[in-house]
Formats: sequence, structure tokens, C-alpha cells
Amino acid sequence: MSGFEADPNYYDAVVIGGGFYGAAIAIYLAQQRGLKRVVLLEREPALLMRASYNNQARVHNGYHYPRSFTTAYRSRINLPKFIVDWPEAVKRDFTKLYAIARRNSKVTAKQFERFCRDIGAGFQPADNVMRNLFEPRLIEDVYLVDEYAFDTTKLANWARRELEASGVEVRYQSRATEISRGKKSPLSVVFESEHELPALINCRYVFNCTYSGLNQFKGEFSGVSTGLKQEITEMALMQMPESLEGIGITVMDGPFFSTMPFPARGLHTLSHVRYTPHLHWNDQAGVDPYARLHDYSRESRVDRMVRDVGRYIPDVLKARHVDSLFEVKTVLVKNEGDDGRPILFERHLELPGCYSILGGKIDNIYDVIETLEKENISRFSDEEKSKGGVVNV
Repeated sequence: MSGFEADPNYYDAVVIGGGFYGAAIAIYLAQQRGLKRVVLLEREPALLMRASYNNQARVHNGYHYPRSFTTAYRSRINLPKFIVDWPEAVKRDFTKLYAIARRNSKVTAKQFERFCRDIGAGFQPADNVMRNLFEPRLIEDVYLVDEYAFDTTKLANWARRELEASGVEVRYQSRATEISRGKKSPLSVVFESEHELPALINCRYVFNCTYSGLNQFKGEFSGVSTGLKQEITEMALMQMPESLEGIGITVMDGPFFSTMPFPARGLHTLSHVRYTPHLHWNDQAGVDPYARLHDYSRESRVDRMVRDVGRYIPDVLKARHVDSLFEVKTVLVKNEGDDGRPILFERHLELPGCYSILGGKIDNIYDVIETLEKENISRFSDEEKSKGGVVNV
């Protein structure tokens, strides 16, 4: 055993952030890469409470991204895997429609059909019953497609079970504040817990999976090199009228909207490209996105959402607003123009063994794992491996 491994505060890896990505990466490190001591730090009292929960809960099949072929194609590849790996968390028993607006859409119906063929995504013309839900003066065409929703509470249950089975230690209400080179190990992380003094963890690897908090660390962590945009968003939760109860609808492609089943609450989300984002800014160190969200007034814009959506789908005017989910959404600045949602996977050269990871969609987890497979991750250093895994220091 090496000197730093004898330290009771030493871990092979520290994963910061207990959303879906952080939990899945911690499980992967323990199960697939053989790391024996992995700790997950989560600032909330439970897993998957923030961006993993406060979103549209859509398992994408590519249709949403006609202006970003790569994102669309990766969704087509990843969706079948997601259904197989998390079948109990996927809601499939609803009708999903995509409609193309006659005016202000960035794609026409014919372009959408060609795009679907290019990525291998199935579609068919909607029947008259479905078409009659829409105002024909505003909608060019309507398509029946295959797309699903996920239940975050069931994903959280999976994460808790697998983390425990994998021997991953989870520390709730624990916020990492500093990442630096360690004196007794390659890296060190300072974290704060409720009602406790700041503590230090020594480790070989750090995985920064904090989504909107990627740049909010002190110490020797210099932040990610990719520009990030932060948005405070409102996802309205609606009780839909009977005519829309078992249906998900996306009207595209431009300043339009979506309504999707939200399995965790038995309701529907309603989001609008114009009204869902309330406030935005370019991310920077020292401007804590979660503090800005905490201080935000959270005045709902659901009335404007419903009024505009009702022009296209009149029955939405009969929906009842139950709640709104306010959250910080983080996107890569470079993809604002094409709606692309690639993963951010950054190695921090100044802190070898430290990674920052951000995914724009839940199915991006496969892109993350595929990238991690190429990394030289081991509980032993190169020197230790050359000597059979044991170095006395």
C-alpha cells in the first residue's frame, strides 16, 4: 500500500455532483474501472434533485435537432440503449407528435421529413383525430413519432441502489469548494458539510459533474476553457384536459413550444422557447448560478405560455397550472446558434486526474462513458503498475 493510500481521508476518486451524470459516473468507476474507494459529494439532501429533475424529462430520439445533425444522430444511437438499461424509468405509453409551424419555422415539413430519413428516425403522418387538435392556419403538417419520457424518481432509486451495491460512499449536504494538487496525494478536495467545519479529501481523481456549478471552485482549479451560458428557466407543470392527457407535442422549429408527460408528478410539462428562459448571463467564476436562482423572484410566465400555445392548440387553454419548476440551465455558448447539445469533457492539465463533465441531455451519458473508456483511469499510478501495483513511500 502506498503512503497516501494508508491515509483514511484518501479516495481513489471524488465525484462532485449527485445528479444523474455524477451518480452514473461514480457507479461506472467502481463497477467498470475497479476503483475501490469512491466518494460522491452532493450538496442537496438526496440524489437527482436539481437539473436531473427540473427539466422536460424527454428521452430524445433526434427529432428535436434538425439544425444539429451530430446531436440528432447521437440521440438516435443512444435512445435504444437507454430504454434497455432503464426500462422501469421510461414512460412509453403516450402518443408523441411533432408539428411544423407554417410561419417563422426554421425548417419546413419537407425538410423535417428529409432530416428524419437522414438520421434514420421513423415518422408517419398523424391521423385526422390528432390533426384536429391543431389550428390548421398555423400548422403546416403533423407527424406521429417515437419518443419517450423518463421518471426521475425511478432513476434516483436506481442510483441509490447501485451506489450502495458498488460500495460508493455518498455524502449528502456536502459542497465541494476547492480543488488543488495534494500534498499527500495527486489531488485534494475541500468540502463543507452542514453543521461541520470544512474538511479535506485526498484523492487520485476528481470528476466535476456539477452542471451549472462547473466553474465555482477555488484552490488551483482554473475553470473550464469552454464558454458557458447560464439561464434561469421555468418549466410549467400542467394538468392537461382529457383531449391532451395521453399526448406529447412539440411545435417547431424556432420560437415555439413543447408539452410532455412528466412521470414523476403525473402531470405534463409546458415549455416555450420565448418564455421558459427568464434570465441569462455568461458564466464566470465567483458568480454562483445557484445563488442567483435562490435570489430570483420566480414570477411565473405560464399565462403567456398558455396564451401563445393556445393559438396553435386551442385545448391547451383548458389546462390547469399546478406548479412551476425553476432551475438553472447550462449550455455551451458555441452551440447557441445550432441547438447542438454535445457533451463537455475537459481534462484539466494543471490538475492531472481532474475532469469536468457536462451533458445537455440525459442520453448523453453514453457519450461520456465512451469517452471515459479511452482514459487511463486506474487506482494505481504508472509507477505502481510497473511494480505490480505496490509502491512504498
